[in-house]
This record gives sequence, C-alpha cells and structure tokens, in this order.
Amino acid sequence: MLNIKYGCAPINWSNDDLPSLGAELTYQQCLSEMALAGYEGSEGGWKYPKESSVIKKALDLRGLVICNMWFSSYFTSFENEKTYQAFEEHMDYTYDLGARVIGVGECGVTIHGDIDQPLVANRPVLTDEQFENLCEGLNELGRRAKRKGMKVCFHPHVGTGVETLEEIDRLMEHTEPELVFLTFDTGHSTVAGERAVEILKKYIDRIGHIHVKDVRGEVLRRVREENLSFLQGVLAGMFTVPGDGTEVDWDGIFDTLRECGYEGWIVVEAEQDPAMADPLEYAQRARAYMKGKLGV
Repeated sequence: MLNIKYGCAPINWSNDDLPSLGAELTYQQCLSEMALAGYEGSEGGWKYPKESSVIKKALDLRGLVICNMWFSSYFTSFENEKTYQAFEEHMDYTYDLGARVIGVGECGVTIHGDIDQPLVANRPVLTDEQFENLCEGLNELGRRAKRKGMKVCFHPHVGTGVETLEEIDRLMEHTEPELVFLTFDTGHSTVAGERAVEILKKYIDRIGHIHVKDVRGEVLRRVREENLSFLQGVLAGMFTVPGDGTEVDWDGIFDTLRECGYEGWIVVEAEQDPAMADPLEYAQRARAYMKGKLGV
C-alpha cells in the first residue's frame, strides 16, 4: 500500500492568476466540495482567509489540512531580502495549517500571469547571473525550511524561465539535494514540450510534492500555433484532470510512483473555467481515476 495522501487545489474553483475566473465561488464551497470528493488536503488559494484561526476552523470542520501553498520568490529580479522576509511569514502561516512542504515558484521574471504575452514566443530566458542568484536563493530558503522541519519544493512553471528538462537539470545541479526538492507537475512539464514521465523517473529521489493535471492536445497546439498566452490557454481548456486529456502518459506516471514507493501528497491542480467544467464533478472524476490506477 502506497503512503500517499490526495489533495486538491482551489485553483480548480477560483483561479489565482486570473481572479475573475470563478470569482463568484466562495472558499467555503471550494473546501466543502473537496471534502465531498474524497480529498484529505487543500493547497492554499487567494480567497482563503489570511487569519490562520479562521481558515483552520473551516478546514477542521471538513477534515482537511493545508498540504502546500504556492510561494513566489523574486531571485531573478534580485529581491533577495524581500523574498527571505516573506518566506519566514509564509512558513509560519502554512506550518500551523498542516503543511510540511512549500512550493516555490520564481516570479521575478515571468509572463505566465500576463494574458497578453504569448507563452512560447515570449518565454523568459534567464541570464547566468539570474540563474546563479536563483540557485543560491533557493539553497538559503531550503536551509530555513529545514530548520523548521519543512521542505522547499521548487515548481518548474511555464512562462517563468525554468520549465524545460534542460533548465530543471541546471537547477538541480546547482542546488543542494538535501535543501531543494521539486514540485513535479505533469501539466507544466508537458506544455514545456517534455515527456513528464521522463522527468519523474530522473528526479524521483528529489520530488517532494506532486501536481497532477492532463493536457488537451488540440488546445496546446492552438497555444503554440496562434501565439496564445498561458492564461488564454487556460481559458481555452488547455488543462483538465488526469485521464481526461491526451498528452500525459498516466500508466508510465503511476507505474513509476508505484515502483519507487513514492510517499507524499498528490494534488489535483487542473485549472479550468468553472462555468465550463464543474469543479466538483471534475474533482470526483480525478479522485476515482487515481484510485483506479493506484488502488488508494
């Protein structure tokens, strides 16, 4: 029996990068539907109350915990001290809510939140100086997290300058294995042009957190051919839940997790327009699919 816990991300209900998407849905509905669909944890979201006692009560009522919450670092814009200070506050907040991993995404140089920036044509390319500062900064975040009994799990994300296998290789080579881990994301790896299962196999020993989503191939082709932005891709339905798309080798993914005895959270993070894809329905479909594949 695998030691896996399943979580769901609120971005399936209300989008952090495009707040108008799902703006009408409350965080209480989001949490209730996660619990109803059979999940044990939630990631953080922009609608969740900042007062830890308020969100903790809402979580406790539904038998949930916060398993991770995105943290934006700004090392590629050399805002190190600002990042360190915010990280300390972020650790305290999420630790009290149950999280033991911190998914770090680099946002100093990024286009993923700009609906007018073509994802492929305008993707950031980091300078050597930016990449070196990013790695040094992540090592420092890792040291701080380790002292608190937490893990830094870096999230390669399209539109941020670290998305391809080559860029992941470079980041892994220049960060400390005991300090910096990966948030493995099947969807972002695929959109970046990689085979997600190859990244999983290569870095299974450094993967501390997992996001699962599928990709609709016809929409991904439109994003590439029509120079659409990341958010335009999301609105067009580029992502969906595991098993509902065409581009991810799920048998390879689940076989690898089973063979390697992965322990930790697997989180459904399949942002769609909730008006087009009912979040509860898709959360239930994802949970049933993963149980069928992994037996838990």
